[in-house]
Amino acid sequence: MSDSPAGRLQTLFEGHRLTPTQRRIAHCMVRRAADVPFLSSVELAELAGVSQPSVTRFAVALGFDGYPALRRHLREVAPPEQPRAADGGSEHNEYQQAVLAEIENLRHLAGLLADPAPVERAGRLLAASRPLPVLGLRAASSQARGFAYFAGKVHPDVRLLDEGGSMLTDRIDAAVRAGATALLCFALPRHPREVVEALEYARGAGLTVVTVAESAFAPVAAHSDLLIPAAVGTGLAFDTACAPMLLGRVLLEAMADELPDAQARLEQFDAKAAARGLFVD
Repeated sequence: MSDSPAGRLQTLFEGHRLTPTQRRIAHCMVRRAADVPFLSSVELAELAGVSQPSVTRFAVALGFDGYPALRRHLREVAPPEQPRAADGGSEHNEYQQAVLAEIENLRHLAGLLADPAPVERAGRLLAASRPLPVLGLRAASSQARGFAYFAGKVHPDVRLLDEGGSMLTDRIDAAVRAGATALLCFALPRHPREVVEALEYARGAGLTVVTVAESAFAPVAAHSDLLIPAAVGTGLAFDTACAPMLLGRVLLEAMADELPDAQARLEQFDAKAAARGLFVD
């Protein structure tokens, strides 16, 4: 775990059974890790979109007498960096602020990747699974489809699962019968119930579940063997997912590194594409 403020917070939250409201508070604290030791319970409640008593109950659930004790712990045990003014402030309009927030999400992802072990482990799991099912519904379907498109150029059998319904478990069963050992899931808010149920089913069927989600406290966490977080932007009417997309490409790189014939497959594809005149450049 990273020794960054966000990493220390995630370590503090590990091992606690949190309610959905408490996971929301935890997610907010991780995203604002440098600022949290300076926030009042009312301010944190406003940022997380919950009530002030919920913040107090959250602190008690972590083993503290109340929120002041939690904040004191953060200041004494892990001295925070001086909080920065929110990117943008009055100098930037709402569109610029959304972009700057995404840049901050990417910085957070870069800090997380300072420890490459989780991504490297994911790469080994995904490369070894033949076939490799890739799940993503609703908001996450584009992330899953993008990964599957590129993964199919280096992996011999990628199966995209981007539609829900009663056929979803059938397709998971088919992948298991064909020899699948792992499943990659992209899970973004709002989380469809089908995704949570599908991951629970997949693990019950013997698959190792690797998940990309917006937070280690996302509802899918309990049904994932390896979850790598990548925050989403919430400054616009619809969430933005630059960090999850980039993490997907990082996982592609890690998977390709584990496939000895990946480069040969890419060269073969390029040769066929050139022969067919597939691209104009």
